[in-house]
Parts: sequence; structure tokens; C-alpha cells
Amino acid sequence: MATVVRMPEVLAGVSEAAITTWLVAVGEQVEVGSPLAEIETEKAVVEYASEIAGTVLELLAEEGTGVAIGAPIVVIGAVGEAASVVPVSGDEPASPEAGDEPPVSAEPAVRSGEPVAADKPTPEVSAVAEAAASVPHTTEQRRFVSPLVRRLARERDIDLSGVAGSGPNGRIVRRDLDALADPPAAAGGGTADDVEEVPVTPMRRAIARRLTESTTTVPHFFLVADCRVDRLLRVREEANDSSDVRISINDFVIKAVAGALRAVPDANATWGETVIRRHRSVDIALAVAVDGGLVTPVMRDADRLSLSEISGTAADLVGRARTGRLRQPELEGGSFSISNLGMYGTREFSAIINPPHAGILAVGAVRQAPVVEEGAFVVGSVMTITLSADHRVMDGALAAQLLSAIVERIESPVRALI
Repeated sequence: MATVVRMPEVLAGVSEAAITTWLVAVGEQVEVGSPLAEIETEKAVVEYASEIAGTVLELLAEEGTGVAIGAPIVVIGAVGEAASVVPVSGDEPASPEAGDEPPVSAEPAVRSGEPVAADKPTPEVSAVAEAAASVPHTTEQRRFVSPLVRRLARERDIDLSGVAGSGPNGRIVRRDLDALADPPAAAGGGTADDVEEVPVTPMRRAIARRLTESTTTVPHFFLVADCRVDRLLRVREEANDSSDVRISINDFVIKAVAGALRAVPDANATWGETVIRRHRSVDIALAVAVDGGLVTPVMRDADRLSLSEISGTAADLVGRARTGRLRQPELEGGSFSISNLGMYGTREFSAIINPPHAGILAVGAVRQAPVVEEGAFVVGSVMTITLSADHRVMDGALAAQLLSAIVERIESPVRALI
């Protein structure tokens, strides 16, 4: 019996994903746990492993095209077994949009992992398919268009009446839009060669949606502080001279934030619409830049980790984030985020809160600046940090208390070693 494997909901709340790379080929034998594909979701690229053993009979989704959660992506069965599923374009939705006519398909209604018979399509279905194929498509006929293509056409201002569909029964799919030539430039605006249109990835769409939601629904306020980091730099140098584990400035910042959240427990919270959830564990999300966007893997129990453990855990999370090897639980939870752009020379910035977190710390670059020491100006090493706080969870006094606790721990780094 062949089994239809459907696009999994690898991350909660995701409605669409894309196969970035197939890791198997038709005819290949797979076992339970064998990697099938790399799937790009709105948050990350994750590796999807097979839940059944058998032979790959058909690959139903194209690399790089969006696929609705629950749509068929691959058929796995016994050696030599033929699949009875009509190949599905990556643009096919799990359920047709209102007003859409579903494409002809011999696929029975099954869920992921359910067996399907390898029989030929019924005579009734075959007759309908043959009739549809024999009728020439005209502009007066109803167009077969997936909901995704309708939306993309609206966004790109494309008239679908002149687009020839390459999907089943002449259905217009995403690749038909991508294959179109760039539209002519507007009057006085130069030539079409002046503009390159880069397709919006699921991750970029998610970033746009979530950050727009954050800035429009979360009441942000910002607190800024300058930290004197001369002692931190000396302690870091001594630690790196006496250990094989390399400690970064960001490791000290993570340790300081974790300790501050433990010391100010009311700030270790998330917004829940009808409740404020105060967390017992200190789990901190780290903003990591990846190709095409960013992800925020979560470091669990950061307050209980030593500096060397923080360094190793952070390096592991960042490395796997950039190679698309994060696991689903590592992208969920947490109550607070850290975003460090100091490595790029950014002096200071204000970060956007990652809901439902109550805050995010933006970390700038270490710089030489004049500071007052015993009534006289001296040159010191200074780092500017900015706390973005959700006013629904933290009032000004609580946020100021948290920021003060962070500054205290950054300026007294020996406390991080105790």
C-alpha cells in the first residue's frame, strides 16, 4: 500500500511552507528517521524526516514553490508499487478558495501517513479528466487559478486573462507568474533593467507580518543606558587566556540579562491577552541573521549556565540556525530577546519586540568615549544598550529596574563568574 505524505506543520501557526531541497529521489529506499527534505517555513529552514519506511514513488512538490500545510508532497510505498495520486503543483492549496474550481484529481481523501490503494483512477474520474483535457482553453472559459496565484497576481498587478497555465487542466500556478517578463517601466522611470524583483520568501513574509503586528499592536517604550565595559574586557581577556572556550562580549551580555531577569522576576513575563504569564525559567531568544532574514532560537535556563556553557550553547544555536538545522522546540517560547548589532559597528539602535515577549535588548558596539572618573575626564570603553519594553507587561519603573540590573551585571562582570 502506498502512503501519501503531506506537508507537515513543522512550526505552529504556519499555513504554508516550501521544499527548498529534496534529499531523496524517486526509487530511493528510506527508513523511519531518514531525511526527506529541507523545508522552509516562515521562521526557519528545518530538516523533515520520514515517519515511515519504504521506497519513494513520487515527488509531488517542486523545490522552491509554496505548498499549503496538509497538501501532498511525496508518495512512499513498496518497491515497484505505482502511486495513484495525480502529481500536485507546489501552488495547490489544501482546500480551494471560494469561487475556485478544484482541479481534477484521482487522489482519495486521506491524511498524512494514511495508506492509499494503488489502483488506477475510477472510470468516472478518468472520463472527466479526458474530457477536460480535450476541451481547448479559451479566454471565455473559467480560469483555473490557485488562491496563492490570485494573491500574487494582485500584488504584482498582473492580468491573468492572458496567462497560459502549465498546471493540471491548464491551471495557472506560481511558476507561470515567475516566468513572465518584467513589466515595462513607468513613464519617465527608466527601463525595466533598472529594477530586479526578488521573490518574497515565506520567512520574509513572516518577518513582515509579525513585526508589523508588533509595531501596531504592542505599546513599545524605550530606555537607553551606557555601560562602562573596561572591566568586562579585562575579565574576558583573562578568561580567554586561561581557557580553550572563547568567551565573547555577547556571552557576558546574555549572562547579565539572565541574571537580571532572575533578580527582577516580574519582568520575566509574556503577554497573554487575558493574563500576564510570569515564567519560572529564564529562557532567552537570540536574534540570529540568516540568509533572507533572521531567526530567534531560544537558550533555555540561561541563568543557570556558566559563561563557558553559554558560549558553547550560543555557538551551537547560531551555527545550526545558519545551516537550517534548528529543531521546532528551539524556536518556541522564551520571555525576552537579545539583538546584538555591535559586531557590525552599530553604535545604538531600538529593536522591535518579538511577541509575546515583554522586551528585547538592543546591544551596540563598544567604543572609546570620554568618561568622568574622580572628577576628571578619562578615555573609557563604553557600550550603549537599549531596552524595548511592552507597556502592557512592564511599566516604566519595572523596566528601569530591569535595565539597571542589566547594567550593574555588565559593569561588574566578576559576578558572572561566581
